[in-house]
Amino acid sequence: MSHAQPAHEGAAEGAADLAALARGGRTNTMGFVLRLAARIPFLVIATRLYGAEALGRFASALVLIEIVALVCSLGEKRGLAQRLSEGAGDNRAAETNLVYDGIVLALVWSALAAGLLLLFPEPMFPNGMNSPLDIWLVATIPAFAVTEILLAAQAYRFDIATTVRTRAVVEPWTISIAAGLFFYLPGTREAGLALAFITSIYAGLLTAAWPFLAAYGLPRGWRLAPRALLAMSARALPIIGADAIERGTRLLDIFILGLFAPPQAVGIYYAAQQIASLPQKLKTSFEPVLSPVITRNLRIGNHEAIAAQVRQVGFWIIAVQLGIALALGVPGEAVMGLWGPDYVAGTAALVLLLAAEVAASLAVVSESVLVYIARKRNLLISLFIIALQAGLTVALIEAAGRLGLGKGYEAAAAAGALMIALATSSLVKALLLSRLLGAPVNNWRWALIHAAAAAVVVGFVFTLLPEWIELLLGIPAVLATYGWVIWQRGFDESDKVLFRKQVVPDRA
Repeated sequence: MSHAQPAHEGAAEGAADLAALARGGRTNTMGFVLRLAARIPFLVIATRLYGAEALGRFASALVLIEIVALVCSLGEKRGLAQRLSEGAGDNRAAETNLVYDGIVLALVWSALAAGLLLLFPEPMFPNGMNSPLDIWLVATIPAFAVTEILLAAQAYRFDIATTVRTRAVVEPWTISIAAGLFFYLPGTREAGLALAFITSIYAGLLTAAWPFLAAYGLPRGWRLAPRALLAMSARALPIIGADAIERGTRLLDIFILGLFAPPQAVGIYYAAQQIASLPQKLKTSFEPVLSPVITRNLRIGNHEAIAAQVRQVGFWIIAVQLGIALALGVPGEAVMGLWGPDYVAGTAALVLLLAAEVAASLAVVSESVLVYIARKRNLLISLFIIALQAGLTVALIEAAGRLGLGKGYEAAAAAGALMIALATSSLVKALLLSRLLGAPVNNWRWALIHAAAAAVVVGFVFTLLPEWIELLLGIPAVLATYGWVIWQRGFDESDKVLFRKQVVPDRA
C-alpha cells in the first residue's frame, strides 16, 4: 500500500508540525523561566533551614520513589501518543477509554510497588530517615504515575500549557511554601521536606486532572479487559526500560553517593543538581510534543521529515541549554553560595552537571524516535550507558576518597561520570538513528562555539566584581551576549520560527 502524498499536502503537514513544535518550544522556554523562579525559594528553605544532612537523606529517598513512579506510569509519557494514534483514529470516545486503560493499569502497579516499599523501606533510606513520617513518601507513587499519564494525554492534543502549569508553577511553589510551613509547625519539622514533597505531588495531580476532565471527560462504554491490560504492560516494557534508565542516569549518582559518601555530600550534590537539572526539564518536556508528530510521520513512512524534526528540535534544545549552562556555570561559585558557605564546594559539580545536560540533548531527541522504531536496541544501549555510568561513578568517588579529597570532590566525581556517560549516549544513539532513517540527525552547529566564547568572556569580567553584581547583572549579561551571537550566526529562518507566533502564513 502506498503512503505517498502530494507535495503540497506534505509541505502543509510539515509546516503544521513545525508550528506545533514551535508553540511547544515557546511554552517550554517560558516554563523553564517559571520553574527557575519557583525552584530557588525551595532550595533556600531546604538548605538554610533544614541543612545539608537532612537534604541529603531526603534526596536519597527520592531516588527510588521517582524511578518506581516512572516505571508505574508504563512509559505513557511517550507510549500514549502511539497507542492513541494507532488505536483511536479520530474517535474521541475511544481516545478517552484508552487513556483510562493506562490510568487503571498505573494505579494497579503503583499500589503493588507502594505496598512492597512499605514492607521493605531500607533501599529508600541508605543514610537513615529524618523522621518516621518519611515512609509516607510512598504515597506519592500513584499520584506521580497518574499525573504523567494525564499530562501525556493533554500533550497529545498539543496542550503543553497544562504541563508547564503543573510542573513549573504548582508543584515547585507548593513544595516551597509547604516546606516553610512544616518547618515551623510543631511536630512536623523533621519530616518537613517529605511532607512538603507529598503535598506538592498531589497538588500537581489536581492541577493536571482538571483540564484533562474538561478535554476528555469520563469514559463511555468502557470495560476493563484484564488480558488486554496485561498485553499492554508487556508491550510497554521497552519504553518503560528506556524511561527508567534515562531518568535513572540522573538519579544513580545520588544513590551511589548515598552509599559511599556522607549525607552532607549528598545534600551539596542535590542542591547543585536541582539547578543543573532545570535544562533537562526543557528537553524532556519537548517529548510529548514530538511524539504525535513522529508517530504520524512513521505511519506514512516519511523518514526524512522525522530526521528534519530531530535536527530542528535538537538544535533548539542545545542552543537554549548551552545558554542556560553558561549563565549558571560561569558565576557558579556565586550561584552555589546562595545556599550557604558549605555549598560553594559543589561549584565543580554544578559546572559538570550543566555540561552533562548539554551533552545529553541529542540522546534525548534521538530516543524520542528510537523508542518507536528500535525499542530493543535503544534499551540495550541505555543499559550499557547506565552500567558505564555506575562503574565510572564508583571508581571516581573511590579515587577521590583515597586521595583524601573533600566532599566537594566526591560530588564532582559523580557529576563527571554522568557527563561522560551522557555524551557517549548521545553519540551512539544519534549514529543508530541516522542509519535507521537514512538521513543525518546531528544538531551541532559551529555558531554554538562562537556564542559560548563571547558569553564566557563577558561572564569572566563579572566574576571580578562583587557577588551580588555578578548574580543580578552578570547572568543577564551572559544570556544577552550568548543570545545575540547565536541569533545572528546560528539561527536560520526555520529556527527563528520558534520565536514567532504566526508560523504558517494564511493561504489567502
